[in-house]
This record gives sequence, C-alpha cells and structure tokens, in this order.
Amino acid sequence: MKKYEIMFIVRPTISEDELKKTVENCSNILTSNGAKITEVKEMGQREFAYEMKKFKSGYYYLINLESNDDKAINEFDRLSFINNDIIRHLITKVED
Repeated sequence: MKKYEIMFIVRPTISEDELKKTVENCSNILTSNGAKITEVKEMGQREFAYEMKKFKSGYYYLINLESNDDKAINEFDRLSFINNDIIRHLITKVED
C-alpha cells in the first residue's frame, strides 16, 4: 500500500454547511476510488502569505490515506482543479 498526504485549501467565503459538504465530497471521491482514509485533520482558517485567486485566507484540511494504485489520487487531482470551492491542493507521497 502506498501512503499519501493531501492538503487542500477551501475558499473562506463558503458557508459552514457547504464547507462540510466539500470536505465530505473530497473524502467520498477518494474512498469510492479504492483509497483508505486514515486521518482527516481540520487545520482551521489561516492567512496566506500572498493572495490566491483573489482570496487572502482559506480553510486548510489535511487527509492521510493509503491506496494500492493511483486511481483515487488522479481522480481527486482532476476534480480539485474543476471545483471552484478548492483554492489550491497538494498531493504528496509519504515514504516509510
């Protein structure tokens, strides 16, 4: 099993219900494509060092997961670029 860490930032103008729905949707994308989520960590709202997509802050989330193949990672990456609620995301492979 390969281990991955995904950090993504959600826009700050989103409502609390939409925020939960966005995070749940991200988790569902990963699990429906064969990944096993080991931890979801909410890091709260933080200020950016520079403006991104006209926002000065955002809600940070960190997901740790395990997967046998890259299918879940590729699908999350593809859908994150399309989703207007996600400002930025980063996928990192964790080495043991």
